[in-house]
Parts: sequence; C-alpha cells; structure tokens
Amino acid sequence: MAVAHVSPIGAGEDSASASGHTDAPELRYFVFALFFIFGGITSLNDVIIPKLKELFTLSFFEASLVQFCFFIAYAVVGIPGARLVKRIGYMRGALAGLVTMLVGCLLFIPASRSALFPLFLFAYFILAAGVVLVQIVANPLISLLGPARTTSSRLTFAQAFNSLGTTIFPYFGSILILGGLASLSAKELSGPALDAYRTNETQAIVSGYLGLAVALAVVAGAVWLFRNHLKGERHEPSSLADGLALLKGTRFGWGAACIFLYVGAEVAIGSFIVSYLKQPSVLSLTDLSAGKLIPLYWGGALIGRFIGSAVLRVVSPGKVLTFNTIGAITLILISANTSGNVAAYTLLAIGLMNSIMFPTIFSLACEELGPKAADGSGIINVAIAGGAIIPAIYGAMADRIGLAAALTLPALCYLVIAGFGMWCARHRAAF
Repeated sequence: MAVAHVSPIGAGEDSASASGHTDAPELRYFVFALFFIFGGITSLNDVIIPKLKELFTLSFFEASLVQFCFFIAYAVVGIPGARLVKRIGYMRGALAGLVTMLVGCLLFIPASRSALFPLFLFAYFILAAGVVLVQIVANPLISLLGPARTTSSRLTFAQAFNSLGTTIFPYFGSILILGGLASLSAKELSGPALDAYRTNETQAIVSGYLGLAVALAVVAGAVWLFRNHLKGERHEPSSLADGLALLKGTRFGWGAACIFLYVGAEVAIGSFIVSYLKQPSVLSLTDLSAGKLIPLYWGGALIGRFIGSAVLRVVSPGKVLTFNTIGAITLILISANTSGNVAAYTLLAIGLMNSIMFPTIFSLACEELGPKAADGSGIINVAIAGGAIIPAIYGAMADRIGLAAALTLPALCYLVIAGFGMWCARHRAAF
C-alpha cells in the first residue's frame, strides 16, 4: 500500500538521521518481512470492513470507523513514535513496533468474546500504532543494511514486498474471513442470540489475527537477536516548528495536502470495494466472491510501480502524476455511470492509476528541501491520516446518496492532485 513509502525516520517533532551499516545480510530478509507484513495488514482492513458491517448492522459511515481508527494512528503516534526511535534506536524501535502490533492482534480475542464493535476499533488502533512505529523505522533501517550505492535498489525491492503483501493478504483473508459468513443475518437476531452469533462469526477474524501474531512473534525474535548489529547509529534533533514552517512553501504545502487526499481516496475506494461489487447493478456478488477481487485493485498498483519506474526515467514526474490522476478520474466517471462488468473493472483498475502517486507526490513535494527533507518526511507521515478522514466522509456520503454517487469525493481528491502535477510540470525545482 502507498503508506509503505514513507521515507526517512521523521514523524514531525524529532527526525533522525543515521550513519553506518551492518554487514549482517541475514537481517535484510527480516526487514523485507516487515514490509510484507505491514503492507498486508493494512490492506486486510478492506476484507474486515464488510464482515463487521454485517455482524454489527453498521451504516457505511460506521463501517468506515475501522479505517478511521487505523489511519488516525499516523497523526497520534507519528511524532511520539519518532521520539521513541531516537531514544532507543532503529532495531529496538522496530521491535517495539512489532510487539505493539502483536498486542493489537491479541486484542481481537477479548473483542470477539465481548461482541462489542468499539473493542474491535480499539484493537485496530493498537495494531495500527505498531504499524506506524515499524514504518518510521523500516526505510532508514534498510538503508543501513548495505553500502550506500545500492540503497535505492534495496528500498525498491523492499517496497515490492509491501505491494506483494497488499495483493496476497486480501485474497486469503477473504477465504478465511468472508467465506465463513453464515446464511443467517444479524438483522434477524436480537439479545443473547445476537451476541452469540457475533461471537461465533468473529472467530474467523480472531483466527486470522492469531496467525499474524505468531508471525510477528517470529520476526520480533529475529530482530531481537540482531538488536546490536547496527554500529555508529546517531540521531540529530529537530523541532516540530521546523517541520510546520515548511507548509508555508507552495510546493511542499500543496504536496503534503495531496498526500492527505491521495491516501484518503485510495483507502476510501479500497474499503468499500466489496460493498460496491455486491450491488445488483454491478456484479451482485457474495462477500467471498467480491473479496477475492480486491487483489486486482492492489495488484494493479504493484504492476504499475514497475511500469512507472521505467516511465519516470524519461518523462517528468509532474506529467506522469497528471496523467495518472486524470486516468483515475476517468475510470471513476465510467464506473459511476455504468453497470455490470464495466462498472466493476473500471473501479478495480484505479489501483493501476494509483501506483506511482504516493512516491511521486512525495518526491515532488520534497524536491527543494535539502537538509530539511527529514522534517518534511515527518509532516508527510502525519498527512497519511487522510486515510482516516476521507473514507469516513465517503461512508457518510454513501449512506445518503449511494456508493457510486459518493465516488465524486475521491474524484475531487484526484482533481486537486492533478493540479499539483501540472503545477510541478511547469515549475521545475531548482538544484
């Protein structure tokens, strides 16, 4: 998922820089595993939302609270998380993130037994807090795991693991979680019978996250074994004011806003793919069948990254960003105004258009920051909280005017980003 591309350590108040590297090649594979796991966990929300929506008879807005509680963690945890990493170092910071994610997974057990939706939301927030900590560490950590000349190659390879996670997790998550939906509906029950039904049906969620907890424990154990392998690590302080001051610049301020809007649009569409495809006017699928198509959305982003990396070598980033955002808007308009396979697959194809947006917006926004790049990265890390706000607004709109008409919101988000791309194409950064 796009959120995996947050670059340096920064998350606002305290950004870090480090030097030195380890000669332990084995550690590199564990870091790749981090990218795979947190990418997959983030995209798994798209499968969980329709499950919880049915079990707790939620409106689209109420169902969007899953993404709100997940992505708001970027705003809440980002700054103190960076301070923690500065204090304890990269490896122990990664370990803290993994342990927090593990606790979040285990919290699904009491949430299921209580059959209370707010406890599921709390579990998601704790899980997301761990994801944020791991992301604060992941990119700069992998940059230390080898010589500087191959850093870009290692980061690209690691981000491919992230995309692989966002493609694989929803498919198998759909089989495990959505495949277990009973023929009975929560709307038909009440009282103790409803509580028992919810407890029983959420066992699939618990099983899935217990499996993730085991995987996280293994990776955490491996990271602990290598906790002292980084030599010469150091961190330099910076203030929150330094980061916020960057927002006054047109390029960076607009770019940070575009990160907020892009992540929000991407997550809003992904969150309601199952509900969208289930509509009689689209494909009229079951939850399981619709869930199995989610990987097409995220897989498109995976393929698009390879295509985009080649195109960006010969075409200016501003022009490529403009092209992709116009493409996304066109696909939304087609999907919202058609039916059947055309409506379904044009919506899923938006993932292909999304592919290059986050890294391209990030690089364009930070082009002229120089030594302040870490501060800028911190602000952009917080801007990922758009994944909490935009889907909630989309859900509220969908409750009132329907899922198709509500696509106007992500279309407007892409329109603002298109404007940024055109502006950047005309105003090349000076070096």
